[in-house]
Amino acid sequence: MDIAGALQVSLAQLIGPSAIFYALLAIGLNLHFGYAGLLNFGQIGFALLGGYGVGIMTVTYQQPLWVGILVGLVAAGLLAVVLGIPTLRLRADYLAIVTIAASEILRLIFRSTASDSITGSTNGLFGFADPFTTLSPFDSGKQYNFLGVKFYGDDLWSMVVGWTLVLVLCGFVYLLTHSPWGRVLKAVREDEDAARALGKNVFVYKMQALVLGGMIGGLGGVFNALQTKSINPDFYSTAQTFFAFGALILGGAATVFGPVVGAMLFWFLLAIPDALLRQAISGPEPLLPLTEQQVGAMRFVLLGIMIAVLMVFRPQGILGNKREVQLNA
Repeated sequence: MDIAGALQVSLAQLIGPSAIFYALLAIGLNLHFGYAGLLNFGQIGFALLGGYGVGIMTVTYQQPLWVGILVGLVAAGLLAVVLGIPTLRLRADYLAIVTIAASEILRLIFRSTASDSITGSTNGLFGFADPFTTLSPFDSGKQYNFLGVKFYGDDLWSMVVGWTLVLVLCGFVYLLTHSPWGRVLKAVREDEDAARALGKNVFVYKMQALVLGGMIGGLGGVFNALQTKSINPDFYSTAQTFFAFGALILGGAATVFGPVVGAMLFWFLLAIPDALLRQAISGPEPLLPLTEQQVGAMRFVLLGIMIAVLMVFRPQGILGNKREVQLNA
């Protein structure tokens, strides 16, 4: 078994673009679930609008890239408003049902052949990331050694921009949650009736948190579109939201850096068993009688067991505070 090779592959996932994308999704979910107590099971829908905002405006309507980014973020914010108006006055499970349904409806609409002229249907959109790539100081076709792991120039540029964006958002979340607004949001999470009794408009605070978290999710979609240089509707499945939730739970909800640490560990722990299992089934005399498809499923099973064990012994996550996750029943 090549342990060093498996660790090298896993390190690439630890700091790679996938970790950045899910960190952005998890930061948005942290505002929703960790600080406001909102159950959003459709965060990938906000990312879809962010990514397609870039693709549609630049490819279909031939607009500058910055216009596409702005449209994607505004569309994500508007989706939050549309979903929040009928649900935020009701129980938390209504928001969960509506968001997961909305994300799947959007995916089906964007992959429909009826929208082919705008969204590219199942073929998706591509050829819009050149303005982003031309800003890179790295050679696109050259491999760079970073922390012992090799990345192509385009990926390294995406990582520089992505991790900078993550750090800026962490600072933004820290300032928000340590302001009077953040303290009210925590009060709403703990006891809505008490917050209302103190004269706070609970609906407005929930809506603000939903919009901000949704726009951060949309920013994740923008980053993913620019990093992969393509958009495909089938990528934006509901499973991606639960991966982000797994990262949030792993790192710790209601913490500034919990979503980031969780996203990094999520992909690191997912990559290690994948690399080791693929080594175990390769060669003329494989150690395990598994197929490639079974290995792909087994890594999620093992990661799920790890998260379940973590929930038993440390339900608040790695960086979390147990009091912060005891939501009002």
